[in-house]
Amino acid sequence: MVTIAAPTVEDDAAPPIVLSDLVATCEQALKAADQLNTAVRKAVAATVMRDGKVNAGLLDENQFVAHGYAWFATYVESLREMLGWVARLQEQHHFGELEALILQCAFGEYLAQMIGGIPMSQVEMVRAGDFGVSDDAIHAFYTPEVSRLIREGNSPAVRQRIAEYIVNGVDTGNFGALGLGDESLEMVRDQFRRFVADKVVPYAHEWHLKDELVPIELITEMAELGVFGLTIPEEYGGLGMDKMAMCVVTEELSRGYIGVGSLGTRSEIAAELIRLGGTEEQKQHFLPLLASGDILPTAVFTEPNTGSDLASLRTRAVKHGDVYKVTGNKTWITHAARTDLMTLLARTKPDDLSYRGLSMFLAEKPRGTDEHPFPAPGMSGGEIEVLGYRGMKEYELAFDEFEVKAENLLGQTEGQGFKQLMETFESARIQTAARAVGVAQNALEIGLRYANERVQFGRPIFDFPRVSGKLAIMAVETMIARQLTYFAAREKDADIRCDIEAGMAKLLGARVAFASADAALQIHGGNGYALEYPISRVLCDARILNIFEGAAEIQAQVITRGLLTRRD
Repeated sequence: MVTIAAPTVEDDAAPPIVLSDLVATCEQALKAADQLNTAVRKAVAATVMRDGKVNAGLLDENQFVAHGYAWFATYVESLREMLGWVARLQEQHHFGELEALILQCAFGEYLAQMIGGIPMSQVEMVRAGDFGVSDDAIHAFYTPEVSRLIREGNSPAVRQRIAEYIVNGVDTGNFGALGLGDESLEMVRDQFRRFVADKVVPYAHEWHLKDELVPIELITEMAELGVFGLTIPEEYGGLGMDKMAMCVVTEELSRGYIGVGSLGTRSEIAAELIRLGGTEEQKQHFLPLLASGDILPTAVFTEPNTGSDLASLRTRAVKHGDVYKVTGNKTWITHAARTDLMTLLARTKPDDLSYRGLSMFLAEKPRGTDEHPFPAPGMSGGEIEVLGYRGMKEYELAFDEFEVKAENLLGQTEGQGFKQLMETFESARIQTAARAVGVAQNALEIGLRYANERVQFGRPIFDFPRVSGKLAIMAVETMIARQLTYFAAREKDADIRCDIEAGMAKLLGARVAFASADAALQIHGGNGYALEYPISRVLCDARILNIFEGAAEIQAQVITRGLLTRRD
């Protein structure tokens, strides 16, 4: 029987949790968390709902507790998925002491935060008591199992034992079994891990420092590996793989460099739009070109004064014979210059200022060069200099009667653009969550490597508990974010609505990525602040994850609305 490490206790204290009891203890703790989550939901619903509907004004007035509920529910779902991970590992006979320690630590820390404070941001902590739940509900939460996990789950001794397991993880890859349970997925992961080690990691930091585009030769190699056609059906030239495969590939590419991982996201969003909303002719024409990498896409949605409020877009498209003429401004357009196809959202119904007036276009354009980034008539743009996420560059664009063929109106029906875009958000947010997991894993490995190599006071700094402890909790939270992401992907693959689950994965993954990058930089000390060290890049790259594909605040709002109105 394996004993899970626990803090030193007095003689009359309970003995340490043992492996045979751990899963049952966590299962009972999850039941208590579910009950408290139900109480929180009822309290938030009473605050922001009227007549069975979410009241927009009340939701705005009570944003802190409303968004806090999204985080609270995300924590409960995260613990549920950690138990799901363990069940898969047990079936595969891969549940060992390291995995048990990770489970114990995850439960101990997240249960404690649910009461003591969940960090919604660096300056906002939400606690169970903030929601207006009764003292009895909070008292009932403290079952013996919950109390024990809070007391012993994330102790210094547990973190030390996890650290002992992962100390050589950069070389061995031992950060806990993933539980993929699919030999083909394991092969895909190994293939892309080797590709990243050979073709990305040695060069990524130089691309960042020089603010260069990811080399087109690398994009060609990625296309040959099937990155851009990963989830496109085989009948349209793709590999026809599922969202789980997408997660595995995206995580590995982003572990090398988020700019490389995000190249696949461009094609994923474009292909999803066309697959779900396009005519058969549009699918037959564009999907094979996307799958082969012969055309590179970019998403052209955001405008200078809209941000997340896409329904208020002002860029207009007016039909003139067999073309639409587009006029307006767009901003934060990733990879805009070196692409061939824009999924362009514009207003085709000028009298309808709601989302119903928007249409999606498959706007073709010539690929730009450094000298002439936007050679198309009626289109101009300029680069936005950014802290990180530089491998594709960001641009602001201006359209002045830019022409799009009428046949390239997505689905050949006006007014469907917003709906078509919403249908892609599940996949996009799962993709972003996977990118976040890859960035978090990269930060963990960079921090671990430095901690083993850096010698102070006659020994590697890994030997100091505040260093190894940081790395241990980084490994735990990365696994939590990974399993929540995998869950959303599995739901998507099963054709189960997963907008809330995808949002949760993105919400948590983005925070974990930035926290891990920040902790890894702290491990580097002053060197981490120097541009020559890759962790400085990873910190800048990680910061964007909490903003794009739905800022954390918007994401929390969407999750809360979904949870309050979802019917079981």
